[in-house]
Amino acid sequence: MSTQQTSQTSTQDVTEVDLVVVGAGPGGEALASGAAAGGLSVVVVDRHLVGGECPYYGCIPSKMMVRAADALAEASRAGTLAGDVAVTPSWTPVATRIRDEATTDWDDAVAVRRLEDAGATVHHGVGRLTGPRAVEVTLPDGSVVAYAARVGVVLNPGTRPAELPVTGLAGTPYWTNREAVQATGVPASLVVVGGGPIGCEMAQVFARFGARVTILQHGPRLLPGDEPEAGELLAEVLAGEGLRVMTGADLSEVAHADGTFTLTVGTGEDGEATETLHADQLLVAAGRTPNLDGLGLDTVGLDPSARTIEVDERMRATVDGRPVEGLWVVGDVTGKGAFTHVSMYQSAVALRDVLGQDGPPAAYHAVPHTTFTDPEVGGVGMTVRQARDAGLRVRVGRTAMESSSRGFTHGPGARGLITVVEDADRGVLVGATAAGPGGGEVLGLLALAVHAAVPVDTLRTMIYAYPTFHRAIETALGELAEE
Repeated sequence: MSTQQTSQTSTQDVTEVDLVVVGAGPGGEALASGAAAGGLSVVVVDRHLVGGECPYYGCIPSKMMVRAADALAEASRAGTLAGDVAVTPSWTPVATRIRDEATTDWDDAVAVRRLEDAGATVHHGVGRLTGPRAVEVTLPDGSVVAYAARVGVVLNPGTRPAELPVTGLAGTPYWTNREAVQATGVPASLVVVGGGPIGCEMAQVFARFGARVTILQHGPRLLPGDEPEAGELLAEVLAGEGLRVMTGADLSEVAHADGTFTLTVGTGEDGEATETLHADQLLVAAGRTPNLDGLGLDTVGLDPSARTIEVDERMRATVDGRPVEGLWVVGDVTGKGAFTHVSMYQSAVALRDVLGQDGPPAAYHAVPHTTFTDPEVGGVGMTVRQARDAGLRVRVGRTAMESSSRGFTHGPGARGLITVVEDADRGVLVGATAAGPGGGEVLGLLALAVHAAVPVDTLRTMIYAYPTFHRAIETALGELAEE
């Protein structure tokens, strides 16, 4: 057990266990299972669905949507490559797969059983810290169960779709990602607010199924977390598919009547010009709100109004750089990357500490991510701007994905690019972008190079299979130069 374990006197109304996990997203669920397998008595609390956002409203159902939309797009390219193909889009197979295969009609019984089979106790309810190593759980019937955790508490509360402070928006039947993946049909017209990964993926999906789609992005470009050229490329592709992309757009007012949304949008450099848009449906995908409210953070010395919880390299919550006794935090609310794979990675680090095991500390210099648009946009580590802001002497290499023979032979839809970012003083890559067909898969080689600090000279002398998309990496490395 952890060296931080302490005893706590139980009372008649308090149940003693080893570990309480509040929030059962992918990281919390994995940690709870591992702790139970390690011999700890574990209680898991989640107010919604065990498994979190990813399997029910995020990664899994959305990728089913993307796969279906990509199949339609690929069929439309057959005329150029292989002959005539006639396709009639239907949303029914998509909705059916999401309901039956991905989410079991948004029922978490399988996930609950998985935890229980591992030896954990599962509550659907609201968990709240009441002090060090102490949690109260309010159950659906209003009753309260109190726990004292001998080893400690793990927080994995996750995030929820942000509510925008836009006049008239509240109370309208707009979609977030949660409603979008539960859609049983495709609206004739759709406005998507937000040009990040979720907004771009959903926009392209519904457009490929026949919706007239407009994307409103407040900032100057799509995918603001990626290299500018990746966002610019995606905007060009989406426009070519018939979507309207409005950057620098300020949504100021929303109204809904007779089944139609009316949106007032500020445009132009000064934002003073306005345009009125009408749509059958509105999808808001403009950020996430951390589920830190009501967690009782103040009872353990943490700021209840914070957007993230500071953690150390062992995933222990910290205050002024000092760990909070018996409290670990994993997932989106740590601010280390709002990705399922980050939460899972953190859960493994935290589990070792909970069990008192040795192992490498958490490191985030090579966090990968992929936006599953067509083309896919994958990135790892630092962008050019981030590397420069970190004070590095930077060299940059860029090439079009079409520079590889595979890109040339692939035909329509092979738009893409490779960008590599080198710390010139160390001679290693600190960041990279791979956009194009299978961009997220091509990224794997680059993620390994950044993670392991493989010397650029070594990358230049390795053999790249021919003809592959990833061969464009070799070309980009040959273009490394200071800018």
